[in-house]
Amino acid sequence: MRNIPIAKPLIGEEEIDAVVEVLKSGMLASGKEVRDFEKEFADYLGVKHAVAVANGTAALDVALKALKIGPGDEVITTPFTFIASANSILFQGAKPVFADIDPKTYNLDPNDVLEKINDKTKAIVVVHLYGQPADMKSSKEIAEDYKLYLVEDCAQAHGAEFEGQKVGTFGDIAAFSFYPTKNMTTGEGGMVVTNDDELARRADLIRNHGQAEKYLHVELGYNLRVTNIAAAIGRVQLRKLDEWNEKRIENAKLLSEGISKIHGLTPPYVDERVKHVFHQYVIRIEEEFPLNRDELMVKLREKGIGTAVHYPIPVHHQPFYQKLGYPQDICPNAVEASKKVLSLPVHPAVSEEDIAYIINTLGELGAL
Repeated sequence: MRNIPIAKPLIGEEEIDAVVEVLKSGMLASGKEVRDFEKEFADYLGVKHAVAVANGTAALDVALKALKIGPGDEVITTPFTFIASANSILFQGAKPVFADIDPKTYNLDPNDVLEKINDKTKAIVVVHLYGQPADMKSSKEIAEDYKLYLVEDCAQAHGAEFEGQKVGTFGDIAAFSFYPTKNMTTGEGGMVVTNDDELARRADLIRNHGQAEKYLHVELGYNLRVTNIAAAIGRVQLRKLDEWNEKRIENAKLLSEGISKIHGLTPPYVDERVKHVFHQYVIRIEEEFPLNRDELMVKLREKGIGTAVHYPIPVHHQPFYQKLGYPQDICPNAVEASKKVLSLPVHPAVSEEDIAYIINTLGELGAL
């Protein structure tokens, strides 16, 4: 039986050799390898500064701390995302305010963002979900009109573009994740990027104990540094990112061509203005399909096809957020999407034969 996992980090001899070189050097902690990775990542995006941190959640936390978001502030974001997007706002003592999503792209609906702005609103955290850029034209206009900070959560969108411009370069500051399932990885890791010198300076301080120079601590900070080992992996992965993204896009196109012919399954919508890098390939299971989502997942698993649901519970429905008093009846599009979405394998290790097998299997199940 085939085994097609939902995600698979690609680690080759180049990554192994790079790690071995670091191990042989004895310089394991943050050092030149990290600085080189930061420069190369900044150059790849076309921004002035990149600050490497321990993980994607830390990147979001540091980004908001650099902006001095704090108690009494409100920050608008999406409830249809990994919980870190909203938790990073709580870490500041600020209040997450949830705006609904566009039911086609699953990204923030700018019209609903406008409805949620008040005199306490300090920032918008835009999430480029599944690798598809959010509407950055509208988001940037809203942020400028209302004098709000614009933060990009690019954890799933390495190399994605909106109108030919890479995500992470539109807002005041942006955060990336290098978790093993991402389009590129460092094992664990994250990156804060910005064109603002002062925000970069603050991010650098915050990730390293607030230390302006050795043993001189000018503000409260953390140990969120990255090792040379992780950076060495990241430097190699970055060189492969564009090729891997093109493979994801190609795989997604083949999947959509087949799935669009199966009644009751809706392939992902792609905004014509964007380069969608398909961190996840997400279909919708409609009522017309003979199996519900859970039944379909079981059947696909039996056939050796990995699946996942990103995300089965909107953030405002999570038990912790219910304790905070968020009403369940807000953001109906996000709630509806959480009941219907299903992720299928799209990563670069998925072959054309795998794709044909996935499509044929779905077709057979759709004919039950």
